[in-house]
This record gives sequence, C-alpha cells and structure tokens, in this order.
Amino acid sequence: MRRAVVLLACALVAGCGPISETHHKPGTGHEVATGAPMPGEPSAEITIAGGRVTPPPGWLEVRRGQTVSLTVTSDVADELHVHGFDIKQTLQPGKPANIRFKADMSGVFEVETHGGKLVLIQLAVK
Repeated sequence: MRRAVVLLACALVAGCGPISETHHKPGTGHEVATGAPMPGEPSAEITIAGGRVTPPPGWLEVRRGQTVSLTVTSDVADELHVHGFDIKQTLQPGKPANIRFKADMSGVFEVETHGGKLVLIQLAVK
C-alpha cells in the first residue's frame, strides 16, 4: 500500500512538468518597452564596470501595477534578466539598455546579468 502511494505521488509530480515548461513565456503577458523613464516612475540607473555594480545592489520598492524603468550600462556584452517577469535585454558594451515594464505581480524579484552572474537590484513589488 505504501509503495502504491509513493508511486502515485511520483506520477503526480512528474506530470506537472519541469518549471521551464510551465513558466511564463517572455513577451506574452507583461507590457515591456524600451525607453527613458517617465516622470514619477520607479526607476534605477545601474552601471557595471570591471565586474562591479554601481550603485551597490539594493532594493527598489514598487507598488503592484506601477510601471518600472531600469537603465543598465555595462562595459562588457551580457544579458540583463528580470526574474519572475522573464524579461531579458541584451547589454552592449558602453550602450545604455532601457527596459520598462508593468510590475503586475507581487513579490521580490532579482534583476541580474546572466554572463557575469551579477545581482543588480532586487524589486520588491507590494
């Protein structure tokens, strides 16, 4: 009997599929745009140089439903990623990358670079 319960539990978990298959697909549910922040918009300007993040990683508090604007300038090519929202943006050396999106989910979300594995900021959406 116990073996049957364990097998059933394994089958149910396996049926859910890996996270990557059930996760949100970029560009299908979040408003994403490029461009400078609008007045009053929560925003952050971040620079990456020599493997260091300026200003040092901290928090950006946002109300759910607000549009967030992030501008990141890197001295090396990389990819910017906003976890949870699955927003990605290519970083080109010396060229500011701007992303704007509606923070339509509550929680804490990490913004990082994929290549350099640098945490840039944490978004706290309330």
